[in-house]
Amino acid sequence: MVFNNKFIQQRIEKAEFLRKQGINPYSNESRKNTSIEKFLNVNSDIVHKENKRDENREYTVSGRIKLFRIMGKASFIKIEDESSSLQIYVARDNLPEGFYNDIFKKLIEVGDIVEVTGYPFVTGQGELSLHADNLKLLTKAISPLPEKFHGITDKEVRYRKRYLDLIMNSDVRKTFKIRSKVISLTRRFFEEKGFLEVETPMMHPIAGGANAKPFVTHHNALGVDRYLRIAPELYLKRLIVGGFEAVFEINRNFRNEGMDATHNPEFTSIEFYWAYKTYKDLIEITKEYFTYLFDHLNLPTQLPYGDLEIDFSKFSEVPLIESLYTIGGVPKDIVNDKEKIVAFLKSKNIDVKENMSLGQLQGELFDEFVEAKLINPTFITEYPVAISPLARRSDENHEITERFELFIAGREIANAFSELNDPVDQLHRFEAQGAAKESGDDEAHEMDIDFVEALSYGMAPTAGQGIGIDRLVMLLTNEHSIRDVLLFPAMKPINLEEKNQNEEE
Repeated sequence: MVFNNKFIQQRIEKAEFLRKQGINPYSNESRKNTSIEKFLNVNSDIVHKENKRDENREYTVSGRIKLFRIMGKASFIKIEDESSSLQIYVARDNLPEGFYNDIFKKLIEVGDIVEVTGYPFVTGQGELSLHADNLKLLTKAISPLPEKFHGITDKEVRYRKRYLDLIMNSDVRKTFKIRSKVISLTRRFFEEKGFLEVETPMMHPIAGGANAKPFVTHHNALGVDRYLRIAPELYLKRLIVGGFEAVFEINRNFRNEGMDATHNPEFTSIEFYWAYKTYKDLIEITKEYFTYLFDHLNLPTQLPYGDLEIDFSKFSEVPLIESLYTIGGVPKDIVNDKEKIVAFLKSKNIDVKENMSLGQLQGELFDEFVEAKLINPTFITEYPVAISPLARRSDENHEITERFELFIAGREIANAFSELNDPVDQLHRFEAQGAAKESGDDEAHEMDIDFVEALSYGMAPTAGQGIGIDRLVMLLTNEHSIRDVLLFPAMKPINLEEKNQNEEE
């Protein structure tokens, strides 16, 4: 049963008793005319006045009761709305006869949502408060809040019951307000740069746009499988073919992969494509984007992240192969030798597949020995072709691509490249990816003939980039799990039978 807890039953009984008294425990009428934050700001002058009250100022605020302190004929409660918290002084003689003793003290409790009308005053302890002339119950909470006033410590409970986490932890609300601002500022930045926001399909006939395992669903009317979007890349580039020169999409992507501190099967990113630009132009606009965010969020360029301090005033660039020996400590003489790399990895007890190409092995070296050491913002450039199926080859060296990934605090934040616009080359790379898939690589890119045909009509020289919004917000809020910046992260199923048994106890 959902409501079999004895404390919940007691609260349900109180709600029923209120109804019998003619009081709707779930009223839909509210006269709230100010937020708590605004009340505190507007009336802050009273703190410095000789008369510590102003009965001519009347306000109606609403919020959830977080603290209840009864003192005979008068009580203090603390209520909280989205903006802040406020102390309320409730006196018996200021309320309708019988309300204080029969309703307020007996039937209203912590967790309930109330509306209070009154005037501002300052207590003897110097706290700006509201003197209640009228108090109305708006919502009766039948589930008691956790006992700890300062929040929930069990992270599993926090993630599964985010609503409860938000009620108990005001800092959590701040994190998600910053997330919202980041998305809003991102949209504004690209619009100010002349980019057009577009929407592309979230269900694809072909799982494409990145190397990842997709989620599969079925469209009954057409009788065909569809894949939840891995990335919007191929659709956005079709728009460049069609004549748009600067487009972006703030999108939700889905990848059927494991969950850890930086991975959730559903995540948010921005992808943007810019005609007549190269990946070097994207390096510059990325620096501008970070400056824009930091300015508008009022963040210092020296930003703490756990035990680290990240210097966002310093962005460096290092080619991937060079990073292997200058940062990763890999012997320089092995980085371009497939057999030596395999032997080196095995000597470090790192399993590798014998059929991996040189470029894939170089990627393995980078993942193992370099990535975690990239603390300050670092653009790793010139990725091997083998691990960059959609990126343009370098004119100087056909074994590498005009690509970068941005790493901060040891994590990838962005991926970008000058786009491959040679339809024949693209066809051959899709064919190579198809061969890899047949060999057991379930993350290899599938053939997309329609995209190849689109390229055959001619796509202007273009650069494109994706930035992971979730990981970016983690950096800006000093959070170390992606689940702390997702309102409703993916969770393992729980045993409902055990859950009900625990609630009964």
